[in-house]
Amino acid sequence: MKKVSLSVINDLVTDNRVHKVAVTLQKMGFEPVLIGRLLPESHVVERNYQTHRMKLLFRKGAMFYFEYNLRLFFYLLKSKIDVFVSNDLDTLPANYLASQIKRKPLVYDSHEYFTEVPELIGRPVVRTIWTWLEKILVPKVDAAYTVCDSIAEVYRDLYKVDFKVVRNLPVCSQVERLVHQEKSEDQPKVVLYQGALNLGRGVGAAIRSMQYLDGAELWLAGNGDLASELKELVVELNLEMKVKFLGRLPLHQLHEVTCQADLGISLEEDLGLNYRFALPNKLFDYIQAGVPVLVSNLPEMRHIVEHFQIGAIAETHQRKDLAELMKSALFDQEKRLVWKQNLPRAAAELCWENEEQVLRSVYTQFI
Repeated sequence: MKKVSLSVINDLVTDNRVHKVAVTLQKMGFEPVLIGRLLPESHVVERNYQTHRMKLLFRKGAMFYFEYNLRLFFYLLKSKIDVFVSNDLDTLPANYLASQIKRKPLVYDSHEYFTEVPELIGRPVVRTIWTWLEKILVPKVDAAYTVCDSIAEVYRDLYKVDFKVVRNLPVCSQVERLVHQEKSEDQPKVVLYQGALNLGRGVGAAIRSMQYLDGAELWLAGNGDLASELKELVVELNLEMKVKFLGRLPLHQLHEVTCQADLGISLEEDLGLNYRFALPNKLFDYIQAGVPVLVSNLPEMRHIVEHFQIGAIAETHQRKDLAELMKSALFDQEKRLVWKQNLPRAAAELCWENEEQVLRSVYTQFI
C-alpha cells in the first residue's frame, strides 16, 4: 500500500478539507499520513488513519515558518513516503526538497490564492518572498488542484501547470437533514453569519445594517481577531437585543444553529484577489441546511447563487442598502418560495461526493 503524506500548517482539528482528502485517498487504497503542528490549546485528534503533529518553539513570524519547514523536511526525509502532498504554499518548501531527494511525486493543494491574502497585501517585503518561492516551486509540482475556477485559471496562466478544481464541499451523506421550522409572525427572523470574525468578512457592515432592520436578529457563530471590537460596536449602537455572539461551535451544533436561520450571509469584501475569488465553506453549509443566502458581488459566490437561484447578491455594503436587501430576502415570500424550491437541487449537486471524482483523477496516476 502506497503511503501519502498530507502536510498542513494548522493543528488538524478543524481542517475538514484535508480530512476529506485523506478519507478519499484511503478509499482509493492509499495509506494517508496527515502532518500538522501541536499547539498548547489543541484538542485531541482521533482519526482512522495516521496523524503526526509537531510541537514547535515559535508560533508566528519568519522563524515559525522556517522551523516548521525544517522540522517537516526531516520528518518527511526519514519517513517511507511514496507521494508528497503540500497543502498551501507555506508547506511547499519542505515537501519540494523531500520529494526531490527521494525522487517521489509532489502534489500541490492550494486552499487559497496565498500571495493575495489580506495579511500580505500591506507587507511588500514578506509578500515578495512568498511570491518568489511560489514562482520557483509551483511549476515543478507533478500535479495540482485548488478550490475554485478563478484561482485555477490564474495559476494555469502564471505557471503553465494544469490546476484541477476540487471545491471544499460538504459530504452530503453525512449531513443531518433537520426540518426547518417556519417562525410565527411574532418571532424575529434569524440572519446567520458563520465563520471567523476577521478583517474583510463584512461582519461590521452586517451589524451596522441591523439598525435599520426590524423583526430580525443577527447571529454570529464564530470567533476571531475582531471579536472584541465587534462586541464594542454592538454596545455602541445599542444593538444588544438584535445581535447575538454564539462563539465557536462544534460542527454538529453549528449545523443545528444553521438550520434555525432564515438567511445565511457571506459578505466578504474585495480585499485583493484571494477574497475576490472567495468560495467560503459557510455558503455550502447554508445550502445544505436549506437556508437562502445573501452574498457579496464577487465572481465565484455570485455564480453559485445566480446559477441555482437560491438567494440575493449584495452590490454594496452600505448599511441602509444592506438592510433593505436583508428585509427583502427575509420577508418577500414570493422570492423565498423560489429559493426554497431550488435549494434541494443545489444541495444535491454541491457535495463532496461529486468533487471526489476530480480528486480521484488526480491521484490515480500514482497508484
